[in-house]
Formats: sequence, structure tokens, C-alpha cells
Amino acid sequence: MTTTVHARYVLGYREGDHVLIEDASVVYDGARIVYAGPRRDSTAGETIDLGEALVTPGLIDLDAVSDIDHALLDSWSAPEAAAGLQWSAEYFTHRRHDVFDQEERNFIRQYGLAQLLLHGITTCMPIASETHSSWAETYQDAVGIAEAARALGIRAYVGPSYRAGVNVVRGEGGREVRWEEQRGLAGLRDAERFLEYARSSAGDGLVRGALLPCRIETMTPELLAATAELARRHDVPVRLHCMQGTVELDLLRREHAATPLEIIERAGLLGCRLLLPHATYGAGGGTRGAAPSDSELETLARAGASIVHCPSTSLRYGMVLDSFDRFGRAGVNITLGSDSFPPDLFRAMDVGSSLTKVLEGRLDAGDPAAYFRAATLNAARALGRDDLGRLAPGAQADLVAVRLTDFRLGVLDDPLRTFLMSGSPRDIALTVVAGRTVVRDGELPGRDVTAMQSRAQRLFGRMRAGYGERNAHRRAAADLFPPVFPRLPAGSAASEAP
Repeated sequence: MTTTVHARYVLGYREGDHVLIEDASVVYDGARIVYAGPRRDSTAGETIDLGEALVTPGLIDLDAVSDIDHALLDSWSAPEAAAGLQWSAEYFTHRRHDVFDQEERNFIRQYGLAQLLLHGITTCMPIASETHSSWAETYQDAVGIAEAARALGIRAYVGPSYRAGVNVVRGEGGREVRWEEQRGLAGLRDAERFLEYARSSAGDGLVRGALLPCRIETMTPELLAATAELARRHDVPVRLHCMQGTVELDLLRREHAATPLEIIERAGLLGCRLLLPHATYGAGGGTRGAAPSDSELETLARAGASIVHCPSTSLRYGMVLDSFDRFGRAGVNITLGSDSFPPDLFRAMDVGSSLTKVLEGRLDAGDPAAYFRAATLNAARALGRDDLGRLAPGAQADLVAVRLTDFRLGVLDDPLRTFLMSGSPRDIALTVVAGRTVVRDGELPGRDVTAMQSRAQRLFGRMRAGYGERNAHRRAAADLFPPVFPRLPAGSAASEAP
């Protein structure tokens, strides 16, 4: 069926880039766009007139949180408490177990994917924490994500996260990786099995396979090399978390006497369709010293590797990409990820732009257009998809419409710049994936989000409590996660006037 969407503004596509069109329409027939340009009225099919709204391509989140751990628990701890949020060596050896059963894990992934859609994300590469599992994600976990993606209608690149070791805290507070290499190989077999599942069940085109190994310090050189070989054989993307912190750098120096990028090169991963979240730390360069060096950026650009920049998450953890403009000048393909709650890439663009201004010392740094391309055209390039990230004939009918009528938005200048500075995902009027309306006026058709929220809150309580048994000093969750202000017991006497 043909659907025509009218809006005051449409971010169309001309000559390789986005272009703003006023009083415009997008027309799609089934899963494909057939027209995007000046207003075109039609009597055929369905017509949706959004009025004062901006229609953009759907956003692509390549480090998309699919969990209920929203960085509420681990982005503000003092150093002495932060170690308590990791597995202890004793827990690794004697007591590790799954906090949730398979059905609960499937629900958590469904909850996370629903949040992505409500935030304007139409294509995702999910990520979830392994902290609450007895080891890492499994084949069944990946199948659960795929089934949830198809049911909700979000486009997803899926695979189980696998690892050969776990970053643990020793009793005296030191860090090390404890290894079980056979479990890493079993995880790789699960990953290959899922690639075959995704290929055999790809009828609707929404779910594709990807290789999603865990953090680089939890991978052996042999497992990384096997991952590279598998990626080349199946021609799928590889996402490897690396270059993201000082603990990682220290562990790799101690274990391999090498930097993350050196290990990646040795494994042959630079010859793959490689995505690297977060790329904030390297051999040294930039204005902060710890950033990747110019030669590392040159290596990434020459290899055609992409980084997944997560501005909001980096800021919450006290880190910054140094800098977005510097990576762009070096020719590195920059994409965007959320990596924590809320999975709001519109907010991430504004945060990232502001941080880049600080680092570059210029108000015109961190161009919003470049940030928007990162979440659309650049991400599509990283996935090898010229049918995503743009509103153009022949492209997938993936689009997001945001209303520009809320009083709190203020007066309107350029609609995209104004929305990035003042808007909210609550302004989303319509989200369409492959021609299917998956969000309308902030609602997920056919989904009881109130019931989902209630269940997620209960599961979050169990997740939070689980930290108490994993940390080296057996500190209770109440001690690990104190409230911002002291909390009075229920029924306490009210404050009296002075």
C-alpha cells in the first residue's frame, strides 16, 4: 500500500547529502520510498498530514542499549566504591550464576528495543551487559533479540556477545583477567550458528547477523584472529569494544605488551568491516594526551574502519572523544551509539557538538550536520547499506517525524538545530521502519508499556541487589548505591518550621 506523509519540513537527499525541503512529502510503497521532495498530494493509499513537523531519516544506533541497566548505578561512584561493581575473583571462581532466566532475559531485550523505537532509532546493533550472566550471551539470547526485533518492527544487526575471560577485581583491589578459553571458542561457535540462523530466516529483512565480541581485554589473540576469519568468510560487520579506558590499556600492556590497535592489526581485524566503540584512548595524541595518536587515526582511516562515538555515555563516565572534528579531518568514518539510557541520539548529537566546541575552542566546531550524518549516512556506510540513512527513492522506508509545536520548544530557526537544542523524544509523532508504523504519537501500537515498565522495575530491583554478592567486600546494594540525599524511612515525622 502507498502511504504519503506531508510535513512542513522534510530532510531529503540530493547529490550524496541531506537537504532540507520545506512544504514537502515522503511517499513510500510497502518497504521502499518512491518519492521525497516538494509536496505531492495523492488520492491513492493512506495520507498522513503532520503539519508543523520535521521528517528525517530513521536514526542508526550502532551501540544500542538493550538492557535495563541505564548507567544509573555505575556512572557516579567514588573510586573506592567503583571496584565493588565488578566481579570479584572469588565470585568468578566459586559462585557465578545467571541473575535472570531465559524468558526474563528475552523480556529485558524486548524492553530495551522498545525504548530504542520510542527514541527515533529505526536500525540498531544491540548491546547488553554480561555482568548479570554466568558468563556471556548465548545463541538463545541472540535468537530472543531477533524475535523481539521482528515483533516490534525494528531493524537489527544481532549476534551473541562472547568472550574468553572476565575482567575481575582481586581481594586487595587489583585488576586482572581470569580466563576460560574454551568458553570463548564455544561463544564463537554460537556466533557462527546465529549467522546461519539469521541468513535462513531473513524473509522480512529486518534482522541480519553480526559478530559482536566482548571487550578487547577479555579476548585472546587466537579468538580475535578466529573472529576476523569468520567475519571475512561470512562478510558481516564486527563490533569490538576497545580503546575505551585506562584499565583496558593497562591490562593489555601487562598481558600482550601492546596497544589495542596493535592487537587488532595482528589479529587481521583491520581487513574486516570493523566498528570500534569508543576509541577515546590510544597511544597518545590530541589535547588530552591519552587520545588516539595521529598515526592511529591514519591507520583506522586507511583500513576503512568505523568508530562508534557515544557522546552522552562518555560524558557520564568522565571521558570525551578528542575530538569529533579531529577524527573527521583524519578521514575516519564516525558513527553514533547510545550505550546507556536514555538511548537518545538526538541528545547525543547536541552533547557531542558542545563537547567538541570545548576541545576545539571554536563555536563552529562539532557541526550538527556532521553529527546527524554520523547517525545516518556514516552508519549506513559502516553497515554497507546504501538503502539506509536517507530519504530517497529506492531507500528503505525508515523515517522519524518530530512535532515542532510544543511551547517548550521555543521559537523556530533551522528546524533540526532547534530540535537538537530544545526538543525531546516525547515530540516524536511517527516512526516508520520498512514501511511499518511502529510508533505513533509516542505510543507503541499494540504494546502495554505501563505493564512493561512495571515488570522492568521489578527486574531492575533484582539486578541492583545482585551487585551485593559479586563485589569483593560483599557490600550490600544499599551501601553501593546510596541515594543523592539521605532517605527518611516511610512514616517519619514531617519537618518542623524553624
